[in-house]
Amino acid sequence: MTFTLEELRSAHRTVQQHVPPTPQYAWPLLADALGREVWVKHENHTPTGAFKVRGGITYLDALSRRGQLPGRLITATRGNHGQSIPFAARHYGVPVTVLVPEGNAREKNAAIRGWGADLEVIGRDFDAAREEAERRAAAGQGELVPSFHDDLILGVATYGLELMFGVPDLEAIYVPIGMGSGICSLIRVRDLLGLDTDIVGVVNERADAMAQSVEQGRIVTTATADTFADGIATRVPHPAAFKEIKRGAARIVRVSDEEIADAMRLLYRTTHNVAEGAGAAACAAAAQERCGDRIAVVLTGGNIDASMFANILDNT
Repeated sequence: MTFTLEELRSAHRTVQQHVPPTPQYAWPLLADALGREVWVKHENHTPTGAFKVRGGITYLDALSRRGQLPGRLITATRGNHGQSIPFAARHYGVPVTVLVPEGNAREKNAAIRGWGADLEVIGRDFDAAREEAERRAAAGQGELVPSFHDDLILGVATYGLELMFGVPDLEAIYVPIGMGSGICSLIRVRDLLGLDTDIVGVVNERADAMAQSVEQGRIVTTATADTFADGIATRVPHPAAFKEIKRGAARIVRVSDEEIADAMRLLYRTTHNVAEGAGAAACAAAAQERCGDRIAVVLTGGNIDASMFANILDNT
Protein backbone atom coordinates (compact mmCIF):
# COMPACT_ATOMS: atom_id res chain seq x y z
CA MET A 1 0.00 0.00 0.00
CA THR A 2 2.58 2.51 -1.15
CA PHE A 3 2.48 5.28 -3.72
CA THR A 4 4.54 8.36 -4.38
CA LEU A 5 3.45 11.98 -4.25
CA GLU A 6 3.73 12.17 -8.02
CA GLU A 7 1.51 9.09 -8.39
CA LEU A 8 -1.00 10.70 -6.05
CA ARG A 9 -0.99 13.93 -8.05
CA SER A 10 -1.47 11.93 -11.25
CA ALA A 11 -4.41 10.11 -9.66
CA HIS A 12 -5.87 13.45 -8.62
CA ARG A 13 -5.74 14.62 -12.23
CA THR A 14 -7.59 11.46 -13.26
CA VAL A 15 -10.23 11.87 -10.56
CA GLN A 16 -10.75 15.53 -11.48
CA GLN A 17 -11.90 14.48 -14.95
CA HIS A 18 -15.05 13.16 -13.25
CA VAL A 19 -15.16 14.69 -9.74
CA PRO A 20 -14.23 18.31 -9.04
CA PRO A 21 -12.39 18.97 -5.75
CA THR A 22 -14.89 18.88 -2.90
CA PRO A 23 -15.10 21.88 -0.57
CA GLN A 24 -13.74 22.13 2.95
CA TYR A 25 -15.39 24.72 5.13
CA ALA A 26 -14.93 25.92 8.69
CA TRP A 27 -18.54 26.47 9.70
CA PRO A 28 -18.85 29.04 12.52
CA LEU A 29 -21.87 27.48 14.21
CA LEU A 30 -20.18 24.08 14.24
CA ALA A 31 -17.10 25.71 15.79
CA ASP A 32 -19.31 27.28 18.46
CA ALA A 33 -20.88 23.92 19.24
CA LEU A 34 -17.57 22.05 19.49
CA GLY A 35 -15.57 24.87 21.07
CA ARG A 36 -12.77 25.00 18.52
CA GLU A 37 -11.97 25.49 14.83
CA VAL A 38 -13.49 22.60 12.89
CA TRP A 39 -13.10 22.09 9.16
CA VAL A 40 -15.53 19.78 7.35
CA LYS A 41 -14.30 17.94 4.26
CA HIS A 42 -17.47 17.58 2.22
CA GLU A 43 -17.19 14.23 0.45
CA ASN A 44 -20.98 14.23 0.41
CA HIS A 45 -20.62 16.66 -2.52
CA THR A 46 -19.35 14.11 -5.07
CA PRO A 47 -21.56 12.81 -7.91
CA THR A 48 -22.37 9.68 -5.90
CA GLY A 49 -22.70 11.54 -2.61
CA ALA A 50 -19.68 9.85 -1.00
CA PHE A 51 -15.88 9.61 -1.09
CA LYS A 52 -15.77 6.09 -2.53
CA VAL A 53 -16.29 7.33 -6.08
CA ARG A 54 -12.66 8.48 -6.18
CA GLY A 55 -11.45 4.93 -5.69
CA GLY A 56 -13.76 3.51 -8.31
CA ILE A 57 -12.37 5.94 -10.88
CA THR A 58 -8.74 5.06 -10.21
CA TYR A 59 -9.48 1.33 -10.01
CA LEU A 60 -11.11 1.24 -13.44
CA ASP A 61 -8.48 3.57 -14.87
CA ALA A 62 -5.74 1.20 -13.69
CA LEU A 63 -7.50 -1.81 -15.25
CA SER A 64 -7.86 0.08 -18.52
CA ARG A 65 -4.23 1.21 -18.61
CA ARG A 66 -3.08 -2.36 -17.99
CA GLY A 67 -5.38 -3.67 -20.72
CA GLN A 68 -7.19 -5.83 -18.16
CA LEU A 69 -10.79 -4.69 -18.40
CA PRO A 70 -12.90 -7.81 -17.75
CA GLY A 71 -16.21 -8.90 -19.20
CA ARG A 72 -17.95 -8.26 -15.86
CA LEU A 73 -17.09 -6.95 -12.40
CA ILE A 74 -18.66 -8.17 -9.18
CA THR A 75 -18.50 -6.58 -5.75
CA ALA A 76 -20.25 -6.35 -2.38
CA THR A 77 -21.28 -3.22 -0.55
CA ARG A 78 -23.54 -1.46 1.92
CA GLY A 79 -23.95 1.28 -0.70
CA ASN A 80 -21.23 3.80 -1.47
CA HIS A 81 -18.59 1.43 -2.84
CA GLY A 82 -21.42 -0.15 -4.82
CA GLN A 83 -22.12 3.18 -6.49
CA SER A 84 -18.49 4.00 -7.17
CA ILE A 85 -17.74 0.90 -9.27
CA PRO A 86 -20.65 1.15 -11.75
CA PHE A 87 -20.18 4.94 -11.90
CA ALA A 88 -16.65 4.38 -13.17
CA ALA A 89 -17.28 1.18 -15.12
CA ARG A 90 -19.97 2.73 -17.30
CA HIS A 91 -17.28 4.88 -18.96
CA TYR A 92 -15.64 1.66 -20.19
CA GLY A 93 -18.78 -0.31 -21.02
CA VAL A 94 -18.10 -2.95 -18.34
CA PRO A 95 -21.20 -4.43 -16.65
CA VAL A 96 -21.20 -4.69 -12.86
CA THR A 97 -22.97 -6.99 -10.41
CA VAL A 98 -23.38 -5.53 -6.92
CA LEU A 99 -24.37 -7.68 -3.94
CA VAL A 100 -25.95 -5.97 -0.93
CA PRO A 101 -27.15 -7.48 2.36
CA GLU A 102 -30.74 -7.83 3.45
CA GLY A 103 -32.26 -4.64 4.82
CA ASN A 104 -29.89 -2.39 2.90
CA ALA A 105 -30.95 1.24 2.49
CA ARG A 106 -33.59 1.46 -0.24
CA GLU A 107 -32.30 4.71 -1.67
CA LYS A 108 -28.73 3.43 -1.80
CA ASN A 109 -30.00 0.38 -3.68
CA ALA A 110 -31.84 2.66 -6.10
CA ALA A 111 -28.71 4.75 -6.66
CA ILE A 112 -26.64 1.63 -7.36
CA ARG A 113 -29.16 0.54 -9.97
CA GLY A 114 -29.25 4.11 -11.28
CA TRP A 115 -25.58 3.91 -12.25
CA GLY A 116 -26.38 0.78 -14.27
CA ALA A 117 -25.42 -2.06 -11.93
CA ASP A 118 -27.23 -5.38 -11.59
CA LEU A 119 -28.10 -5.44 -7.89
CA GLU A 120 -28.86 -8.57 -5.83
CA VAL A 121 -29.75 -8.88 -2.15
CA ILE A 122 -27.60 -11.56 -0.48
CA GLY A 123 -26.90 -12.40 3.17
CA ARG A 124 -27.60 -10.93 6.58
CA ASP A 125 -24.79 -8.34 6.57
CA PHE A 126 -21.95 -6.91 4.50
CA ASP A 127 -19.48 -9.66 5.28
CA ALA A 128 -21.97 -12.33 4.16
CA ALA A 129 -22.50 -10.46 0.88
CA ARG A 130 -18.72 -10.09 0.49
CA GLU A 131 -18.19 -13.83 0.94
CA GLU A 132 -20.81 -14.56 -1.73
CA ALA A 133 -19.15 -12.11 -4.13
CA GLU A 134 -15.83 -13.88 -3.57
CA ARG A 135 -17.48 -17.28 -4.21
CA ARG A 136 -19.07 -16.11 -7.46
CA ALA A 137 -15.82 -14.55 -8.67
CA ALA A 138 -13.99 -17.82 -7.95
CA ALA A 139 -16.68 -19.60 -9.99
CA GLY A 140 -15.98 -17.35 -12.98
CA GLN A 141 -19.09 -15.17 -12.73
CA GLY A 142 -17.12 -11.92 -12.78
CA GLU A 143 -13.88 -10.34 -11.64
CA LEU A 144 -14.01 -9.42 -7.97
CA VAL A 145 -13.59 -5.80 -6.93
CA PRO A 146 -12.61 -5.85 -3.26
CA SER A 147 -13.55 -3.07 -0.87
CA PHE A 148 -9.89 -2.59 0.06
CA HIS A 149 -7.25 -2.43 -2.68
CA ASP A 150 -4.20 -0.33 -3.49
CA ASP A 151 -5.84 1.28 -6.54
CA LEU A 152 -8.93 2.17 -4.51
CA ILE A 153 -6.80 3.69 -1.74
CA LEU A 154 -4.83 5.76 -4.23
CA GLY A 155 -8.05 7.32 -5.53
CA VAL A 156 -9.51 7.89 -2.09
CA ALA A 157 -6.24 9.57 -1.05
CA THR A 158 -6.99 12.42 -3.42
CA TYR A 159 -9.42 13.92 -0.91
CA GLY A 160 -6.68 13.88 1.71
CA LEU A 161 -4.39 15.71 -0.72
CA GLU A 162 -7.06 18.39 -1.22
CA LEU A 163 -7.69 18.73 2.49
CA MET A 164 -4.10 18.82 3.73
CA PHE A 165 -2.98 21.27 1.05
CA GLY A 166 -6.09 23.40 1.44
CA VAL A 167 -6.08 23.55 5.24
CA PRO A 168 -2.52 23.51 6.62
CA ASP A 169 -1.52 22.96 10.23
CA LEU A 170 -4.38 20.68 11.24
CA GLU A 171 -3.81 19.08 14.62
CA ALA A 172 -6.08 16.12 13.89
CA ILE A 173 -8.32 14.67 11.20
CA TYR A 174 -11.20 12.42 12.28
CA VAL A 175 -12.35 9.77 9.81
CA PRO A 176 -14.73 6.79 10.07
CA ILE A 177 -13.43 3.25 9.58
CA GLY A 178 -15.37 0.80 7.44
CA MET A 179 -13.04 -1.46 5.47
CA GLY A 180 -10.30 1.12 6.00
CA SER A 181 -9.57 2.82 2.68
CA GLY A 182 -10.34 6.30 4.04
CA ILE A 183 -8.15 6.22 7.13
CA CYS A 184 -5.31 4.37 5.39
CA SER A 185 -5.28 6.91 2.58
CA LEU A 186 -5.09 9.80 5.06
CA ILE A 187 -2.20 8.16 6.91
CA ARG A 188 -0.33 7.76 3.64
CA VAL A 189 -0.93 11.36 2.51
CA ARG A 190 0.08 12.70 5.92
CA ASP A 191 3.33 10.76 5.74
CA LEU A 192 4.06 11.78 2.14
CA LEU A 193 3.64 15.45 3.06
CA GLY A 194 5.79 15.10 6.16
CA LEU A 195 3.07 16.38 8.50
CA ASP A 196 2.51 15.54 12.17
CA THR A 197 -1.29 15.63 11.99
CA ASP A 198 -3.00 12.99 14.12
CA ILE A 199 -5.20 10.68 12.04
CA VAL A 200 -8.01 9.53 14.34
CA GLY A 201 -10.18 6.59 13.33
CA VAL A 202 -13.81 6.27 14.39
CA VAL A 203 -15.86 3.09 14.83
CA ASN A 204 -19.25 2.34 16.26
CA GLU A 205 -19.19 0.79 19.72
CA ARG A 206 -21.29 -2.12 18.41
CA ALA A 207 -19.14 -2.63 15.31
CA ASP A 208 -15.67 -2.21 16.80
CA ALA A 209 -13.71 -5.10 15.32
CA MET A 210 -10.92 -2.81 14.12
CA ALA A 211 -10.64 -1.06 17.49
CA GLN A 212 -10.43 -4.40 19.27
CA SER A 213 -7.85 -5.60 16.76
CA VAL A 214 -5.58 -2.61 17.27
CA GLU A 215 -5.92 -2.84 21.05
CA GLN A 216 -5.07 -6.54 21.09
CA GLY A 217 -2.43 -6.43 18.37
CA ARG A 218 -4.13 -9.13 16.28
CA ILE A 219 -7.11 -9.47 13.97
CA VAL A 220 -10.32 -9.73 15.99
CA THR A 221 -13.67 -10.43 14.33
CA THR A 222 -17.06 -9.85 15.89
CA ALA A 223 -20.26 -11.86 15.63
CA THR A 224 -22.36 -8.82 14.70
CA ALA A 225 -22.05 -5.23 13.51
CA ASP A 226 -25.28 -3.86 14.91
CA THR A 227 -25.46 -0.19 13.96
CA PHE A 228 -27.64 1.91 11.70
CA ALA A 229 -24.42 3.55 10.39
CA ASP A 230 -24.10 1.03 7.58
CA GLY A 231 -20.85 2.40 6.16
CA ILE A 232 -18.99 1.34 9.31
CA ALA A 233 -20.96 -1.86 10.02
CA THR A 234 -18.14 -4.34 9.48
CA ARG A 235 -17.27 -7.47 11.48
CA VAL A 236 -14.05 -8.60 9.79
CA PRO A 237 -11.04 -6.24 9.58
CA HIS A 238 -8.90 -6.37 6.47
CA PRO A 239 -5.37 -7.49 7.44
CA ALA A 240 -3.59 -4.83 5.36
CA ALA A 241 -5.83 -2.10 6.76
CA PHE A 242 -5.24 -3.37 10.29
CA LYS A 243 -1.47 -3.22 9.77
CA GLU A 244 -1.55 0.34 8.41
CA ILE A 245 -3.95 1.64 11.05
CA LYS A 246 -1.93 0.07 13.83
CA ARG A 247 1.19 1.73 12.44
CA GLY A 248 -0.09 5.17 11.55
CA ALA A 249 -3.29 6.09 13.39
CA ALA A 250 -3.09 8.15 16.56
CA ARG A 251 -6.03 6.31 18.13
CA ILE A 252 -9.46 4.87 17.44
CA VAL A 253 -12.53 6.37 19.07
CA ARG A 254 -15.75 4.44 19.69
CA VAL A 255 -19.06 6.28 19.27
CA SER A 256 -22.62 5.12 19.94
CA ASP A 257 -25.59 5.22 17.60
CA GLU A 258 -27.01 7.97 19.82
CA GLU A 259 -23.86 10.07 19.45
CA ILE A 260 -23.92 9.56 15.69
CA ALA A 261 -27.56 10.66 15.52
CA ASP A 262 -26.70 13.73 17.60
CA ALA A 263 -23.89 14.54 15.16
CA MET A 264 -26.22 14.16 12.18
CA ARG A 265 -28.59 16.68 13.75
CA LEU A 266 -25.70 18.97 14.63
CA LEU A 267 -24.29 18.93 11.11
CA TYR A 268 -27.69 19.65 9.62
CA ARG A 269 -28.36 22.48 12.04
CA THR A 270 -24.94 24.13 11.71
CA THR A 271 -24.07 23.44 8.05
CA HIS A 272 -27.38 22.44 6.42
CA ASN A 273 -25.71 19.29 5.07
CA VAL A 274 -27.19 15.82 5.19
CA ALA A 275 -24.81 13.24 6.66
CA GLU A 276 -25.46 9.51 6.64
CA GLY A 277 -24.56 7.64 9.80
CA ALA A 278 -20.98 6.84 8.83
CA GLY A 279 -20.64 10.35 7.43
CA ALA A 280 -21.43 11.87 10.82
CA ALA A 281 -19.27 9.47 12.85
CA ALA A 282 -16.18 11.67 12.64
CA CYS A 283 -18.09 14.65 13.97
CA ALA A 284 -19.50 12.49 16.77
CA ALA A 285 -15.98 11.51 17.83
CA ALA A 286 -14.76 15.11 17.70
CA ALA A 287 -17.67 16.13 19.92
CA GLN A 288 -16.86 13.34 22.35
CA GLU A 289 -13.15 14.11 22.67
CA ARG A 290 -13.24 17.93 22.54
CA CYS A 291 -9.47 18.25 22.19
CA GLY A 292 -7.30 20.18 19.74
CA ASP A 293 -7.77 23.77 18.59
CA ARG A 294 -7.76 23.20 14.80
CA ILE A 295 -9.18 19.94 13.52
CA ALA A 296 -11.00 18.48 10.54
CA VAL A 297 -13.76 15.92 10.24
CA VAL A 298 -14.45 13.99 7.05
CA LEU A 299 -18.13 13.96 6.14
CA THR A 300 -17.67 10.83 4.07
CA GLY A 301 -21.17 10.59 2.63
CA GLY A 302 -24.73 11.82 2.70
CA ASN A 303 -26.61 8.80 1.37
CA ILE A 304 -29.37 7.98 3.82
CA ASP A 305 -33.01 7.11 3.23
CA ALA A 306 -35.19 10.20 3.57
CA SER A 307 -37.55 8.51 6.04
CA MET A 308 -34.69 7.50 8.34
CA PHE A 309 -33.14 10.96 8.22
CA ALA A 310 -36.50 12.60 8.95
CA ASN A 311 -36.98 10.30 11.93
CA ILE A 312 -33.54 11.18 13.28
CA LEU A 313 -34.22 14.90 12.90
CA ASP A 314 -37.56 14.51 14.69
CA ASN A 315 -36.04 12.67 17.66
CA THR A 316 -34.15 15.61 19.13
